[in-house]
Amino acid sequence: MIKISIPTPDITITKRKQNPKENEPEIKDIYGFIDFHLIPRDKGGIFLFFNNKDELLFIGKARKLRQRIKKHFEDTVSPIKRHRDEVYKIDICLVEDPMEREIYETYIINKLQSKYNVEKVFYK
Repeated sequence: MIKISIPTPDITITKRKQNPKENEPEIKDIYGFIDFHLIPRDKGGIFLFFNNKDELLFIGKARKLRQRIKKHFEDTVSPIKRHRDEVYKIDICLVEDPMEREIYETYIINKLQSKYNVEKVFYK
């Protein structure tokens, strides 16, 4: 028997409304997120998009996390393109090994029954 557990997130960013103080520049947000700079540019891993009720909306994997996550909010072909406003929290787990990323992605899709992942689904 293989034992797999969901990894603890290394980074979590949440949507927030920005209220800059006087004379402070406003940071341009992407669908309410302003902390993309916390996500490493050159690290691989998995990312999980949650709504404000902490329900898993989508999980993905990437060799370069920041670039891939931002693409989900800018692309016209992203599986979450109609649901971007639902995303409230993004959990990021740094996982360098491609095989481990694949295993975690498939496991989490089915364990937490991700709402918008359509591939690798065994629970339907």
